[in-house]
Amino acid sequence: MRFGDARPAGHLPGGERGRGRAVRGRRADRGRKRRDGRARERRTGHGGEARPASAVPAAGAATLSGAAAPGRCRTGALSARVGRVDAGAGQRYAPLVFTNGSTRTCWVYGFPGLVTIDRNGDALRTRPRRENVRPQRVTLRPGASAHFRMHWTEVPSGRETTCPASARLMVIPPDETVYLTVPFSARVCDDGRIDLTPAAPGARL
Repeated sequence: MRFGDARPAGHLPGGERGRGRAVRGRRADRGRKRRDGRARERRTGHGGEARPASAVPAAGAATLSGAAAPGRCRTGALSARVGRVDAGAGQRYAPLVFTNGSTRTCWVYGFPGLVTIDRNGDALRTRPRRENVRPQRVTLRPGASAHFRMHWTEVPSGRETTCPASARLMVIPPDETVYLTVPFSARVCDDGRIDLTPAAPGARL
């Protein structure tokens, strides 16, 4: 600048004006970024990115799932019967069937309890024997059935000369204490032994 060539304080040469505009532009960009960052913090509560809604577990979802899980079948929800007896060479096989008579799904697992009863209502000696079969949980929807295979012999053994005649069978569902009684006409030998398999789906062997 030559001496005496006075210019207004805000007036700059062309090159200096360009640099001034670039500086102001960078400052404006930094200001916008700071404002955007503060807006994200207000939305998310922290300095990170906003999380999608799916990343937040739905409150009560686990509770609803747990409430819907079926429970063990109680005696009051079940009916019982002895299915068709298959006979051969003095051996007898029959399914002991439990049916879910309630309006809710439930499950059975394991082995039932048994007591044979004569026509006078007296309990006969009964020896349930669990076969070496791994139990499985059987889920019963309303109206569905599970069965336990029963096996006994009607051939006297040892010192037996005759075997007592049963008229009914007291059955106790697995893990229950309340029993049901069903018709059961049989002569169970071998000192009242009845072999049992654990619960299986369906009403047939």
